[in-house]
This record gives sequence, structure tokens and C-alpha cells, in this order.
Amino acid sequence: MHHTPIIEALVIIFLASLLIIFIFRKLNLPGIAGFLTAGILIGPHGFKLITEIRTINVMAEIGVMLLLFTIGLEFSVSRLLKIRRFLFVAGGMQVLFTILFSSIVFIFLGIGVNQSIFFGMLISLSSSAIVLKLLSDKDELNAPHGKISLGILIFQDLAVVPMMMMLPLLGAGGSPDISKLALNLFNSFGILVIVILVARFLIPKVLYQLAKLRIREAFTIGIILLILGTAFLTETLGLSLALGAFIAGVLLSDTEFTHQVFADILPLKDAFNSLFFVSIGLLFNYNFIALYPFQIAGLTLGIIFLKTIIIILVVLSMRYPVRVAVMAGIGLAQIGEFSFVLALTSMPHKLMQDIYYNAFLTSSIFTMLLTPLLFQFAPRLAYGTKDFKWTNKTKTEPGKKERQLKDHVIIVGFGLNGRNVARVLKETGILYIVLELNPETVRRIRLKGENIIFGDVIRKDVLVSAGIKEANIIVFAISDPHSTEIGIRMAKELNPAIHCIVRTRSIREVDSLLKLGADEVIPEEFETSLQIFTKVLQKYHIPLNIIMKQTNILRGESYEILRSDKPSVSILSHLDKILAEGLTETYFIEETNPSIGKNLEQLNIRAITGATIIAFLRNGKTITSPSGNEVLMAGDTMVIYGNHNAVDKAVILLNGE
Repeated sequence: MHHTPIIEALVIIFLASLLIIFIFRKLNLPGIAGFLTAGILIGPHGFKLITEIRTINVMAEIGVMLLLFTIGLEFSVSRLLKIRRFLFVAGGMQVLFTILFSSIVFIFLGIGVNQSIFFGMLISLSSSAIVLKLLSDKDELNAPHGKISLGILIFQDLAVVPMMMMLPLLGAGGSPDISKLALNLFNSFGILVIVILVARFLIPKVLYQLAKLRIREAFTIGIILLILGTAFLTETLGLSLALGAFIAGVLLSDTEFTHQVFADILPLKDAFNSLFFVSIGLLFNYNFIALYPFQIAGLTLGIIFLKTIIIILVVLSMRYPVRVAVMAGIGLAQIGEFSFVLALTSMPHKLMQDIYYNAFLTSSIFTMLLTPLLFQFAPRLAYGTKDFKWTNKTKTEPGKKERQLKDHVIIVGFGLNGRNVARVLKETGILYIVLELNPETVRRIRLKGENIIFGDVIRKDVLVSAGIKEANIIVFAISDPHSTEIGIRMAKELNPAIHCIVRTRSIREVDSLLKLGADEVIPEEFETSLQIFTKVLQKYHIPLNIIMKQTNILRGESYEILRSDKPSVSILSHLDKILAEGLTETYFIEETNPSIGKNLEQLNIRAITGATIIAFLRNGKTITSPSGNEVLMAGDTMVIYGNHNAVDKAVILLNGE
């Protein structure tokens, strides 16, 4: 029988990956680290289950293209504008300073200028896949350090494009010629603009024609063709395959086909992308570690330390507290997946000798594997710095307005929930003060007259400045579980009588927050469930007092019924009896109602539906027990009596359906 090595390799890769991923899932470690580990174990330097990796690398490159395509697909101008300060300021400073300081270090170690710049570019990138997964699992994407990390990661992903365009120039050897560099970049961007314009004109039209066919297979194949075709075009013009895939994603991001394209490509991306990380693990060389153990350890720790310090300084320069800077710095301290893309793309330009490549590869994998552990360690270190004051600019000395507050509400966070609470309190005349960590938000909102101060809720002096001892209520409207827990404990310590209301996304946090002293915990997903539950019961004409009683029971029990998997008997276990009982319902006659001009005898509502019209409300007057000659007029309100089924039929009949 014909032996197919590629099929054998794929079987080994996916089998090993599934086993490793299962173990990593149990250990609460990210899947990317599992793919890297699988590659290490089955590779030519491990158990030698796979020794030929050339074909695997080709499929891995397809994975990179699909990864860049999906990133381009998620590239939304409106999304970027919301975090533009984090993206352009924090992201730009981080990439620039990391390349600068890394290059200086490598030049000091005797490495050439061009190679040093290239190594700095490799180190400047962090892993979007790992960091965003860990932040999402910890429900910290909307926390201050989560938003900062997201902005920096997006900038890094976008920075890969010009970095790739610079590789031929850096690989040319000798001192960089600034004029030649500028000319080549200008030419590259010119080619890029032409490709974008042509693709922008053709791609939507092609997809529209494919969608008109209403053949799913044709649509999926067409998408793959567009990705590979654009990538092939950019490579033919001297740019990279990955860049072409990214352009295709960006051009599709604002079309009506985005969601369907993403749904069709996501499974392919996940499969091929896993091959990319496995292929990186296949290159891991145990012998190299044995030869240079101290150098690898030093390089790994050096990368983590340098990136952490630079990001901390960048975040501090934006006037955020030390703890936020530490959380962001530690979280982004690893090498990213696009660094491997850059490293592989640089091979034809001979920017890395084998010894440098092995050192980079080994240390990068170690930084990725250490990231989950660093994430666990980061909060302890970050919150240990909460009393450290970086600059007097963050001083939260209360002003005259804050000192006069009494029996007020403290709102922690001025996001969507915080703004809505503040709006309601303002309309009702209840005094309040807002604590917010984003200095730009504080400056902008304070100019509008809002009673808002810059401050971190986990610091006692900030809570004292907000008048915690005289406050009646404190509302936590932030997406930062760790800060919320510490803030609750501190608020109750300073004012045991204060009523503490906490908004949370995760149901896992309800019990722990209640134990810490929260008086009310509102999980968003359960409130959504209650809204759906209420709408459904209203549709079945369940009396409003019954609905309100049930929702109050659920809230009063801290959503225990919803959190439990075990069935529980409640007031609505007798729903059949409620539905069988009679009720009254009002029905307004609009000007377009087809029943206008007809009398009750003509409609014959009682005989057809079983419901009875017991009254009319017309021009402010009540007509009780109307006769069959009563004619329906626009603006009338009818009072209908009957059981639920009869009332529903009467409404349908009156609608002329």
C-alpha cells in the first residue's frame, strides 16, 4: 500500500495535540502552550515521531496567512477609535522603545546594527492569542490593564506589516542607507496602495456574485481563493504572503459578508494555526539548552524584565497607577506568535545565524510557557504596589465640592453602567461622586460639570477623599474582579454601614463577593435571563404582580435558583392553574384597525373566541356592559375579559388576522 508521510505526520500531530491540550485544559493553561509542548515532544529533538518538517512548515505558513486574515477581518475603525489612546500612544511607545533599548543592548554585545534592530523588532511583539485568552478567562478584558494590553497588542499586530517590509533592507548588510530605506518603503507602500485599490474594487463584487449563487461550498472556496490570491499577488510584487492575507481581511471587514466569512474561515484558521505553533515546537532543541543553559536562562529573563519595565514606564507616563502598569507589563512580557512569523520570513535575507535562531526560538518558547504562571503571580505583585505614589499628578486631595458630600453615592467606574447610574442620580437630585482610573475620562467629564475624581478604589486615601465615611451607598461598576474584591473589603472596613452594590459579569464571583461584604451582587447574564423570563411571561398574560413576585424571589435568593443545576419548585410550578384563570386585558383601537366601523354584534367576539368585552373607554368616559350595537371607533380602548387563550384569540380577531 502506498505510504503517505504527510498524512502520518498530521495524524501524529493532531493526536499528540489533543492529548496535550486535554492535560493543559485540566491545568488551566492556554492551548497555545499546549501546541508548543506537543511539537517539542514529538519533534526531531524529542521522541523523533516527526523528523521531516518541511511540508508541515508549508501548512503552518497557511495558518499564519489565515491568522493575519482573521485579524484584518476584525480590524474595525470604530473599534480602534474607542481605544485610540492605548493603541497609538501606548502601543507606539512600547514598540519604539523596546526596539530602541533592545538594539542598544545587542549592539553593546557585539552584534551588527541591522541584526540588532531586527532582534529588537522580534522582542517588541507579544502574543495576542495567549494574552487575550488569559484576560478573557479572568474577565479582565474591560479592566484598565486589559484595555491597555488590547491597544498595545493591536498596534503590535499592525506594526508587523511595516516590519516585514523592512526585512529586505535590513538583510542587505552594511550600515542602513536612510535615503534608500525611505525610497524602498515609499515604493513598497505605493505597491501596497495599488493592491488595496484593486482588491477593494474586485473583492466585494466577487463575493456578491458568489453569495447570489446561494451555494455555501462556492462561497467558502471563493473566500479561500481571495485570501490565497491576494497573498500570492503581494508575494509576486515583492511583499509577503501574510501581508496579502491581512489586506484581504481588512478590505472585507466593512462589508456585509464579514460575519459569514469569519464563520466559514474560523475552523480552517484554528486547524492550520495549531500546525503553526506545533511547527515552532518541532524546532525546539534540547541539546542547545544543554550547551548554553545559562545564556538561555539569561536571555529569557532578560526579555521578560526588559519588556515589563518598558511597558510599566509607558503606562505610568499615561498617569495610570503603578498596579495597572505592573499588571499590563507582566502580562505582555512574552514573545509573540508574529515574532516567529518575522523570524521565518527573515530566513531568505540571512538576518539570523543558526545559533541566534536557536537562542531566540528557545527563549521565546520559554517566555510563552511562563506567561500563565506570570499571570497568576501578577495580581499579588501589582496590588502590593497600591500604596506607591508614582507622581503628584495622581494625588486625589478632595476639593471643596467633595468635602461637602454627605449621605451620597460613590460610583466606582464611569463606563456605560457608571454613566447610567450617574444620570439617574442626577435626575433624582441624589448627591454622588465618581471614582475613575482613566485620566483622560476624568479631565473630559470634569469639564462638563460631573463630580468626578481620579483615583484607585483599592487605596484608602482615595476612598476617604470620596467621603466613604459619610456615604450611604457605593456602587462598583468596573470590570476588574481583583480591584472590586479589595475595594469592597476596604469600603466595609472604613464604613461598615455602607450599602455595597456590585455589578459583575461572572456568576463565579457572586458567592465570594457576598462573603466579602457586598450587600447586593448583580450578575449581568442573570439579569438578562430575568428580562427574557419577564418578556416571555408577559406574552402569556401572566399577571404583573406574579411576575414581579417571582423576580423578587430570584433576586432575594441571590439568583440561587438560576445558579443551581437542580430543579427547584417555585411559585410558577402552578403555571397551568394561572393560565386557566380569567384575566382582563386592554386593547387600543388604532386609526388603521380594520375593525373600525363594525359593531360588537358583527364581530361576534364572544361566540368566536370565548372572551367578553366588558367596557369601552372613549374620550375619557367609561361605557360599561356595552350592547351589541356599540360601534368601534378609532381611539377607543376596549377592556376584554376571559382566560388567556380566549383573550389571545380576541386580540387576533380584532387585528383582522
